[in-house]
Amino acid sequence: MSSTPAPSQDTLDKLRAVGTATVSMQLLKRGLRHVSVNGVKPLRPDQGCVVGPAYTLRFLPLREDLSDPAVLGAPGYGPRVAIETCPEGAILVVEARGIATTGTIGDILTARLAKRGVAGMVVDGAVRDGAGVSATGFDVWCLGAAPPASITQLSGGDVEIPVACGDVTVFPGDVIVCDGDGAVVIPAKLAAEVAEDSVEQDRFERWVQARVEEGRATIGLYPPNAETKAEYEAWKTSGGQ
Repeated sequence: MSSTPAPSQDTLDKLRAVGTATVSMQLLKRGLRHVSVNGVKPLRPDQGCVVGPAYTLRFLPLREDLSDPAVLGAPGYGPRVAIETCPEGAILVVEARGIATTGTIGDILTARLAKRGVAGMVVDGAVRDGAGVSATGFDVWCLGAAPPASITQLSGGDVEIPVACGDVTVFPGDVIVCDGDGAVVIPAKLAAEVAEDSVEQDRFERWVQARVEEGRATIGLYPPNAETKAEYEAWKTSGGQ
């Protein structure tokens, strides 16, 4: 587990207001390029922006003695442990090895996560019974849907360990931002400052958008030259929102 304090509600609210594109730019400015979970998209088009600390689960490559159907009811089976221990407000982040031809979770388990107040799930794999999962209202970012159960191609691993989800390293407690573009991972120690700077970036870009709609050219405007920066600061000083 990370020793970094959990993100404040203010930090989460700021990140939810700006979304993944702005957050990824702020991370790029800090030298972090490999932060977007490869391939995952919202299962439903109306999921909006979901933000929360990561609670992690890892699947392992298939080993038949570890993936007998009886394991699904065994005490300590990681994928089932995660369903009952992922905290309220967290995002369940699942390493499924990029396998999109087997489902890692179905409608009953997503209904349980929703009932427990888990914020959402990001998995570099598929769900099964996609229509049923969608009907629960639980927000999932994944590679799609597939009929077979996870044990046809995967073995259950452990929870609350570093995982590689969509080729991105995720530690427990990292902050996950998900929206229509996908999912981005913020190292926990950077979450508050990224949130603060993202709000300012969003305000500047909304100001730029308004100037473009007025007919301004983008050269010197975006990115801004010295004159544009001065104009923007004057706008802020005058009470611009």
